[in-house]
Amino acid sequence: MKDPLFYKIVRPLIKIFVKIAFRPTYIGLDNIPKEGPYVLSGNHTNNFDCILLVSCTKNVIHFLAKDSLMKGLKKIIFKNMGIIPVNRSIHDKGALNNAIEALKDNKVVGVFPEGTINRTDDIIMPFKIGSVKMAHDTDTLIVPFIITGKYKIFKNNLTIEFLKPYKLKSDDLTKENEKLMTLISRKLKEKRQ
Repeated sequence: MKDPLFYKIVRPLIKIFVKIAFRPTYIGLDNIPKEGPYVLSGNHTNNFDCILLVSCTKNVIHFLAKDSLMKGLKKIIFKNMGIIPVNRSIHDKGALNNAIEALKDNKVVGVFPEGTINRTDDIIMPFKIGSVKMAHDTDTLIVPFIITGKYKIFKNNLTIEFLKPYKLKSDDLTKENEKLMTLISRKLKEKRQ
């Protein structure tokens, strides 16, 4: 799998836009490996979460994203940004296999395990198992992250924090998924206090 040239061209522009428009605070950037493979996995607060993550690393991030983004004119942009389309109405094994292949090719995969933007009052929604499944099947690091605050123009109240990368310790994917969910949930609760 080749890294898309379009991504490499627009990444610096995205970084400038994010820094000027949202003025985020970045914490734990040194926890992001210099190169892949690894899985970025964290909470989902807004459609802008992807560009916030893009602004954090020079590595091309292949995001798992809903397949509706691959229709019409949007397809040209998102295909050239290297997304891996997911059919959310089924258990999309094809998308999971494509993500695993990307990791085997030393790429970076970005996943929001809640599956969609959290619009509930809960700190996080239950995690789908994809992040830990692909990390398990490729013996790849998971780099957890948390996003807090709001995307308000020029307000400087947005934070993204990267936690220490880790490898799964067991073959019990349900247990590992709960561990990831608990880690991110606990960190988000700490931020709210």
